[in-house]
Amino acid sequence: MSAVQTVTAPRRPGAPSAAAAARRRTVRPRTVIVAGLAWLLAAVFVLPYVEMVITSLRPADELRDATYLPKHFQWSNLIDVWRESNLGDNLRVTLLVAGGSTLLVLLVALPAAYYTARIKFRGRTLFLLLVLVTQMFQPTSLLVGLYREFYQFGMLNSVWTLILCNGAFNLAFAIWILTAYIGSIPVELEEAGMIDGLGRVGALVRVTLPLALPGVVTAVIFTFIAAWNEFVMGLTLSTVPQSQPLTVGINNFIGNYTVQWNYLFAGSVVAIVPVVILFAFIERHVVSGLTAGSVK
Repeated sequence: MSAVQTVTAPRRPGAPSAAAAARRRTVRPRTVIVAGLAWLLAAVFVLPYVEMVITSLRPADELRDATYLPKHFQWSNLIDVWRESNLGDNLRVTLLVAGGSTLLVLLVALPAAYYTARIKFRGRTLFLLLVLVTQMFQPTSLLVGLYREFYQFGMLNSVWTLILCNGAFNLAFAIWILTAYIGSIPVELEEAGMIDGLGRVGALVRVTLPLALPGVVTAVIFTFIAAWNEFVMGLTLSTVPQSQPLTVGINNFIGNYTVQWNYLFAGSVVAIVPVVILFAFIERHVVSGLTAGSVK
């Protein structure tokens, strides 16, 4: 009588063992609790936006109903809000201001950050301190002086005025984040490029900037969002409805006695969509840019 032998197939290299696979299939209570808390926290942040979208689609006669969902959705609100207001002009102004401010900040902050990170000049610490001090000023405290200055130059109700103001108030943050990121890039890489025939500008453009892209993207997204969401300067320096930014245009739906809640929330939906799309595309660069200089 012959004994039956069991032959075990050899495990493939890199394949997980049975014990490891069993541990992976086992769900720990701690994992379930953390995942549940994460979903709960996400719901806290997402639900207001869901309510905003629902309210933007409510008919006017159902705005005071105590129901979460309307009886029927009025999709024409998203079209009427463009017809009955200057929302198109406001959106154009906001795009110009946010884009122009971001470009202005990059053109000024990149050379300043590069020089500060690479050249150990006398007064470097004082310069960075002064840059930080400018970040402490609130635009609201300077509005009277800014209004008087631009009034004398005849620059009220101008897109260039809002670009200059938003660029000035976001310049300090961009210089700080870019200085930290460029300082974390080894200077030997630029020296190797100069040995190969690149000048200082060529090394900056072809060596440093590609490596500093996460820091640049971080400065771009924060400057763009800050200019996009700015309200006080737009309200003070722009008095003509067609020249006001989107944040001020949305505020015009709030009247003295009534509030057009459906149009107010419809305009808010229009205002958040471009920023959400922009942030979704470059979010991974923002995270790496914020941690620049944290590890030596």
